[in-house]
Amino acid sequence: MNIKASVDCDAVKNAIENLPNVVISRVNSFTCSDPGQNTIRNDILEQDLNRVVVAACTPKIHEPTYRAVLIEAGLSPYYFQMVNLREHCSFVHRDDKQKATEKAIRLVRAGINRARELENIPRKEIPVEKAVLIVGAGIAGMNAALDLANQGIPVYLIEKEATIGGKMAQLDRIYPTDDCGI
Repeated sequence: MNIKASVDCDAVKNAIENLPNVVISRVNSFTCSDPGQNTIRNDILEQDLNRVVVAACTPKIHEPTYRAVLIEAGLSPYYFQMVNLREHCSFVHRDDKQKATEKAIRLVRAGINRARELENIPRKEIPVEKAVLIVGAGIAGMNAALDLANQGIPVYLIEKEATIGGKMAQLDRIYPTDDCGI
């Protein structure tokens, strides 16, 4: 379902375009498309934007796309705020355009307010030791430790009890092989 079918996008634009710190406000049917992404990129560069709020479809699919646009424009991807109008307005209020629009305005305002507080988070590379800690030396823990060790991965196996083997070590015979549990 198209967001415009249940949300008056022009009314949302008009309600937020004069809010503090809002430099530019647009209505675009396909913001996630290449032309939509180019518009965002150009706006960042031409308007010297330091934050971007997009009110559109689901962040699950599209947020990485918009964050990549910010990176391409030389802006931290952490200065991006997504407002989900599709699932939070369009889908739940599909039969009440006024209610969907009012909610969309509130959500976009909240997104703008949140964007003001966003901070850059510098990326760090941290060396990682390729090793595994396995907690519990029952049959599952021991099998996991052996499988990983056979792949050349160092394994640290810890057990809180005095002996290993867990419940398996307490059994006399194991079905169907009749092996000794210990």
